[in-house]
Amino acid sequence: MKVLLINGSPHASGCTYRALSEVASTLHQEGIETEMIHIGHLQIHGCIACYKCKETGKCVFNDCVNQIAAKLEQTDGIVVGSPVYYSGMAGTLKSFLDRLFCSAPYSMRFKVGAAVVSARRAGTVATFDDINRFFTISQMIVVGSQYWNEVHGAQAGDVEQDKEGLQTMRVLGRNLSFVIRSLHLGKSQLQLPEEEPWQKTNFIR
Repeated sequence: MKVLLINGSPHASGCTYRALSEVASTLHQEGIETEMIHIGHLQIHGCIACYKCKETGKCVFNDCVNQIAAKLEQTDGIVVGSPVYYSGMAGTLKSFLDRLFCSAPYSMRFKVGAAVVSARRAGTVATFDDINRFFTISQMIVVGSQYWNEVHGAQAGDVEQDKEGLQTMRVLGRNLSFVIRSLHLGKSQLQLPEEEPWQKTNFIR
């Protein structure tokens, strides 16, 4: 069992990293393997809606998105971390998620997903909601904690003072472990719900 953790902050060892590290540490204690990948400092092109990925099974921009898509296929889920910029997620992370969720050549159905957000002060809940929307449209299982999955601080060291935030990350790690194990057990004993063919419409027909 394995979880990918995506650090969408441009700072490799900042507040977002500290929060993700607390989740990862708890997952390790629960016997879940993790891999953390820092993408926030990279130049990641936004999605151009060319839909070549539907023909080739990968994004036309051959960068970390395709590499991480290959890793995610072999894991049980993903934890996405972002700092707050103008009450939203970091722009690089938004480009990454748009392309990853559009181009992945496999279903993310019943993988687990969790958002982790860091901010100096405000904007965390809006960013948290933004990230979770990628999970819910993909039929993923969204995992929460005792509070919204957020920590506060301007520098990584500040997060050490956010005792409730770090506790929230530990609870999230244990909840992720429980849901992953429950899904493995359920898949071994039950059939997944039947999928209907997608009846795609728009607002003019």
